[in-house]
Amino acid sequence: MKIRQYIWGICYGLMLTGFTVYIILDSFVIKRIYSDISPMKEQSKSDDIEPEPQNISDSSLVVTDCLYDDENISIVINKYREYDTDIYVADIQIASSEYLKTAFASDAYGKNVTEKTSVTAGNNGAILAINGDYYGVREKGYVLRNGIIYRSSASANQKDLVIYSDGSFGIITEGEVSTDELLENGAMQVLSFGPALIKDSKISVTKNEEVGKAKSSNPRTAIGIIDELHYVFVVSDGRTDKSQGLSLYELSQFMQMLGVTTAYNLDGGGSSTMYFNGNIINNPTTNGKRIEERSVSDIVYIGY
Repeated sequence: MKIRQYIWGICYGLMLTGFTVYIILDSFVIKRIYSDISPMKEQSKSDDIEPEPQNISDSSLVVTDCLYDDENISIVINKYREYDTDIYVADIQIASSEYLKTAFASDAYGKNVTEKTSVTAGNNGAILAINGDYYGVREKGYVLRNGIIYRSSASANQKDLVIYSDGSFGIITEGEVSTDELLENGAMQVLSFGPALIKDSKISVTKNEEVGKAKSSNPRTAIGIIDELHYVFVVSDGRTDKSQGLSLYELSQFMQMLGVTTAYNLDGGGSSTMYFNGNIINNPTTNGKRIEERSVSDIVYIGY
C-alpha cells in the first residue's frame, strides 16, 4: 500500500513539473503565428505597386553617416549628452505619412515571434527604425498596424498612441474607444505601451512615475511629433558605466526640449535600439555586461 502511495506521489510530481515547464515554454518560448502578413506583401507586388525609391533621382539623394535626404524623406541623426547619458535623436521630415510605418518580426503577428530590430528593419527596407511596443509580451492591448486590426482586446485604462492617416498623433484610452472606431477615424497605427510623455506640449508624467517595477534610470525609446509630418525618434543608452539611463520624467523633459507637442514612451531597457542606414546607432544592452540587441516583436520605421 505504501509503495502504491509513493508511485502516485511520484506520478503527480512529474505531471505537475511537466505542466509547469509547458506553461513557461508556452509563455516565453513556443512561437504561435496568428497572422502571416507575407502574402499581403506579395499581393502588393503582384498588383504592380512599385516602391517609391524608383522615382527618386540620383541627384536628389544624399546619404552620410548621420544624414539621409531625398525628395520625400529627410533624416538627421544627432547625439546628445544629457543626464550623464548618451541620447540619440533622429529628426525626421517626410512628404507624406505613408513613409511612417510599422512592421512585425518575421512578417508575422503572433506570440513569441521575435527578431532583432536591425533584422526586421533590413527585411522591410527601412531607412530608419526603432523598436516598437513589444506587443507580444502582453495578452491584451490594441494592435492596429498599417491600417489593419490584429488585436482588439482592450486593457481598460491603457493609454495608447494613435498615428492617423494624415500623420497626426493622438493619445487615447483603450476602454473609451474601440479599434473599429479608431479605424473609422483614420487610425493607421496604434502603439500600446506608454505612458504618454508630452501632451499639448506639456509634460504628462510625474517625477516618480515609472513603467511597472522598472528601475528609475533605463535605456529608453520614444517617438514624438513636432509639427505636421515632422517627427523625432529618440533612443537613450543606459545600464552601462558610460550611460546611466533616463527616468521617464527626464525623458519627458528632453522631449519637451526638442519642441514636440506629443510624445510617447515605447518599450525600453534591453529593447531600446535605433537603426539607421544599415547600422545600429546606439548601444543596446540588457544588463550592461554586453552590448547586444534584444529580439523584439515589432518596429516603427521610416521607409518606402
